[in-house]
Amino acid sequence: MALNDMYDARLRQETAVGAGAQVLLLASLGPATGMGPAGWLTGLAFAFATWAVLRRAGHRRRLRCLGPANRVTLGRAGLVGGVTALVADSFASAPPVTVLVALTAVALLLDGVDGRVARRTGTASALGARFDMEVDAFLILVLSVYVSTRLGAWVLLIGAMRYVFVAAARFAPWLNAPLPPSFARKTVAAAQGVCLLVAGAGLLPYPADLAVVLLALGSLVWSFGRDVRWLRRTGRAAGGIRAGGARLPEPAAR
Repeated sequence: MALNDMYDARLRQETAVGAGAQVLLLASLGPATGMGPAGWLTGLAFAFATWAVLRRAGHRRRLRCLGPANRVTLGRAGLVGGVTALVADSFASAPPVTVLVALTAVALLLDGVDGRVARRTGTASALGARFDMEVDAFLILVLSVYVSTRLGAWVLLIGAMRYVFVAAARFAPWLNAPLPPSFARKTVAAAQGVCLLVAGAGLLPYPADLAVVLLALGSLVWSFGRDVRWLRRTGRAAGGIRAGGARLPEPAAR
């Protein structure tokens, strides 16, 4: 067997293990929460999509293996898949709020661990940063869907804003330029998950949850607006930026 084939086989094995772990989590959640067909189908679709996209991305970049940091991110992706399944099932039956909050809390707590692992092991990569960001963005989208059922459809703006930004970059190439590191941007991004988790837990009265989510949305609009203004000024100063691939709102941090 050629060396490239051996590396490809190892990558296939690791991504398959990740998909298998996702299915096992769903199998555990099913009996414990009474999850119905909607949750199962959504969870399985998420597992398959994660496996397929990660497998293809790793193959294109000729990865020998996922590496320790990406394995942590893959574990977080499994938790996000569980949250996604529960949220999908919540449209058909009362959601198990305690389980949903627990999975979300662990996924949020682990955010940043993969970055530290990557730096300490010297395995930082553009793929790892992109994988991490996609998992974070999708979790925020799913949480915004869940919270919107209680607070209103406007909450979906929080989860959709990053995807709208990426879509807009296809028509305005200057949005593809890399952004400078920003502690404020990272803080605002982290706050979205925390605020949506608090509102989703249902422990606070309606006015308090409304205020928390409005604060999250306001800070996100401010953060995106500031970045768009900076990119616009930079694009004009440079005389235009050549179009590239869809860029994430937060530059690679690991």
